[in-house]
Formats: sequence, structure tokens, C-alpha cells
Amino acid sequence: MARRIKHEFPGVTAYFDRHQKRRYRFRKKGFSTEIHGEYGSSEFRGNYERAISGHRSREIGSPATKRGTINALIVSYYKSPEFISLGDSTKATYRREIERLRNEHGHRLVGQMKRSHVVKLLEPLSDRPSARNNRLRMLRMLLNHAVEIGWRSDNPTAAIKKMRTGSQGLHTWTEAEIETFLNHHPIGSTAHTAVTLMLHTACSRVDAVRLGWQNVKGSRLQYRRQKTERFSEVVVDIPIHPDLQKVLEALPKSQMTFLETSGGRSRSSNGLGNAMRKWCNAAGLTACSSHGLRKACATRLAESGASEREIMAWTGHSSPQMVQIYAGKARRGLMADQGFAKLLQNETGSKNDELNNNGSTK
Repeated sequence: MARRIKHEFPGVTAYFDRHQKRRYRFRKKGFSTEIHGEYGSSEFRGNYERAISGHRSREIGSPATKRGTINALIVSYYKSPEFISLGDSTKATYRREIERLRNEHGHRLVGQMKRSHVVKLLEPLSDRPSARNNRLRMLRMLLNHAVEIGWRSDNPTAAIKKMRTGSQGLHTWTEAEIETFLNHHPIGSTAHTAVTLMLHTACSRVDAVRLGWQNVKGSRLQYRRQKTERFSEVVVDIPIHPDLQKVLEALPKSQMTFLETSGGRSRSSNGLGNAMRKWCNAAGLTACSSHGLRKACATRLAESGASEREIMAWTGHSSPQMVQIYAGKARRGLMADQGFAKLLQNETGSKNDELNNNGSTK
């Protein structure tokens, strides 16, 4: 009889095969796959991570993971401390590109790869610079891992440069777009609550779906970012904006999270992303997305004169580099205005000095 394991690996069922060998299967929303490896081992954990992301488990030693291939290198990388220490959302992002690479080139031998081979792997993506750069990044990480475990003595991606994308990343919401959305989705709707929450906290989707009354401390909102909570003690501790306070006061105190579903369940990050897409399309804002609200909050802070460190306290970034990307345009405009004010002040001062000097010589 199958027994569902509820503690460390949700969704995994243990059972005995016809040889009375204990095996494990993962099931979630119609997706099902075997989880190979001894329960709790690094191999098991790696395969469990793959299953959560919607990929089927592979057993080490099978033809699909022949030693020395990119396929086998990926299996090894998934078990490495570098990958295991990543946050869940980052793991899922990496897996999407790594699995595409595995499906197309998993049979290739790692030890025989040269710079020319890497260039050839990147060529099909030359018309999509961002996709090419993502693949190069994943290849570089995987081949660095190959060097670490002794499969190679060098990394053939080292001298290959990224392509210039000319992209500013995801669209930052304008004030007009924010007003359009909030007018289309009235206060009290989940759509209105979601946008107000993300706009006035600069939180990402994975954090927005976890926020609830437990994060409200008086007139402040406190939480740890899901992406960095494993290895960072940084707590985002921000005052609650009056517009957000008005929206939150309309929510029942019984809610576990501010953005829970109509069935009273916590909303998933992907679920919120899909819902945002529908809400934005309904308001005629096809260029807008949830991440653009995070950038809009940083832009507002920058335009109000907040320093990079002050903006970091809101966004939870550990480096000012990302803040410069998020609010760079606003920062440049603000500094231009400040510089212009100083120029006018200096010109006015110079004219006054000239008038005073002329008056004193008469």
C-alpha cells in the first residue's frame, strides 16, 4: 500500500514494487514521476527538485546520464552546494535554461568541448541576445563545476563575451498606467489589493503572496525576502503607506495572507503572475507586469530624492548595482535637475558678485 510522505518531501509517495523494493513517486496536479535514489540522499534531493519544477527524475547510471556527458554534469551540478544553497525561485529560473540545454545537447562529452563548440551552441540564439546570454551564463556555471569536480582543467567559455541586448529589462509602470489600472480594478478587488501592495512595498511576487497580518507590526511591515532568507539576516522593515493602509483595513483579520484565493488558500507566485497578466490585459496594459511595480516603487523613491541605500532598504537588495538598474533613469533625471539648480545658483551668484564689484568701483 502506498504511503504519502508528508514531512520533508511533500507530494512524495512511498511504495513497494513487485520485488519488494521500496520506491518513491512524486505526484502533483496530474504530473507524476519516479524519484530515484536512496531516500534523503543528495541524488534523491536533486531528483525531487527536478520533479517540483515539472521535470522527470533520471537515475544515475542510466544511458541518459552517461558519465562525462553534459547530462551527467547537470545531475552533478544539481547536487552541488552552489545549487542547493539557491532560493527556490532562482533554482526554477536556472532549471528552465539548464533543462533546455540538456534536452538539446545532453549527449555531448564535457571533456571534448572547445571554445568553437561553445560558440556553435550559442549560434542559434544570436538573433535573441538575452536568450544567448542566459545560455552562456548557464554553460559557464556548469563548466566551472566541471573544473571543480576534475572533469576539465579549464573553462572554454572564459573568453566568450556576452552580447549587448539594448534592453532595459521589464517595463516600469508609469504613473498614468498605475492610475489606469486602479481605476479599472476598484478598491476591494484582489487586483487592486495586489498592485497597491507591490507598488508600496517594492516586494516581488514570491514575497507578495506570503505577506499577511503576521507581517504588520504597528504602522510598519516587516518580512524577509524569500530569495535571500536562507543566507541573509536582512529584514525589510518599511512604513506602511497611507494608500496601502486604506486597502489593508478593508481585508478581514482572519485572512492568512493578503492575496489568498477565493477558496481561502495561499496564492502561489506563478498563480499571481498569471492573474496579473489577465488583470493588466483587462485594463489594456499589455506591457505591464508584476515585476514592473517593484521598479516603479524604486523609481518613485529615487524621484523623491531617496539615496541608493535608502532605496535598498525598501527593495531588500544587498548591492546598489541593482538599484541603479531599477531606478537609473529617475536617478539620472534627478541628478540633472540638481545639477541644473546648482548651475543657476552659481550663475546668479556670479552676476551678483559682478554687480557688487561694479558698484564698489564707482
